[in-house]
Amino acid sequence: MKKLINDPLKVADELLEGLVEAYDGQCSKVGTRSIIKNDIPDGKVALLVGGGAGHEPIYHGLVGTNMADGAACGDIFAAPSPDIVLDAAQAVNRDNGVLFLYGNYAGDVLNFDIGSELASEEGINVRTVLINDDVCSATPAEKEKRRGIAGLVPIVKMAGAASQKAGSLDELARAAEKIVLNTRSVGVSMSPGSIPATGKPTFEIDEGLIGLGMGIHGEQGISEIPMTTADELTPKMLDLIFNDFESDADVAALAEGDEVVFLVNSLGATTMMECLICLRKAKEILSERGIKVHETMIGPLVTCQEMSGISFSITRLDSELKGYWDPPCQSVCYTKL
Repeated sequence: MKKLINDPLKVADELLEGLVEAYDGQCSKVGTRSIIKNDIPDGKVALLVGGGAGHEPIYHGLVGTNMADGAACGDIFAAPSPDIVLDAAQAVNRDNGVLFLYGNYAGDVLNFDIGSELASEEGINVRTVLINDDVCSATPAEKEKRRGIAGLVPIVKMAGAASQKAGSLDELARAAEKIVLNTRSVGVSMSPGSIPATGKPTFEIDEGLIGLGMGIHGEQGISEIPMTTADELTPKMLDLIFNDFESDADVAALAEGDEVVFLVNSLGATTMMECLICLRKAKEILSERGIKVHETMIGPLVTCQEMSGISFSITRLDSELKGYWDPPCQSVCYTKL
């Protein structure tokens, strides 16, 4: 794939520099590769997110007003190193604890855990909540093993709102855990993205197939199915989410009268045209079940370069979670008026 870059080995550093410019003075680069809000209030419980570059506009595009306070940025498709995590934790710390909120991937868990230990040695109180919304990556009984995918966007948005009022780190962690528990996602892919440093694809899939349940890096899903139409694929994806809510003993099944935030995410190359066609079918199915969409999110928010694919995410709201969703927010990745 043709890409407008300079040195392929400096892509992550240069994109972060560009991201700081896109924030028009609201954020600054800190340390090796972290981005931090400039106006974090004293005494605030800080929210730190992060992960590998290459999935723009997340994670480091989720810093902003009523969003995350900072983000630790890794190299392309690689976890941020412990020193980057420590840089970010030091920069966002306002002496009332720091919540680490990020996707459940082995490299991220290892490096953020080491970063947490380093931060603790410096007297910073840290808690971690893992995002594990991908219903196709493990059963409900083992959901702690699941990957974090596009549901991270509404999760970070609501956790960001919760962090504005949280009086303690424990309070924010509890809210974040509840938001994660009520968020479920499923993705599909039709063609891979590529690695800027090599130009090689992130995975391979036959042209006539769709990877049902594939992860945002091309991780194995639950099956490969023949290429099909939007109206045939959409109910298959939604059924996986509905069935997961029904099968999880820790939550109630989605039911008539429930209100949800619904996200249709493009993984990069899938056009808005395709997302909208899937959205119209999804809304029809949700309406038939009596499930009210409180708000719709749509667009390329969690990507993998030019990967072709789509994902659906549902976050069920109650009065508490609606209170976290409704306030406005602003960031490069997502803005809500």
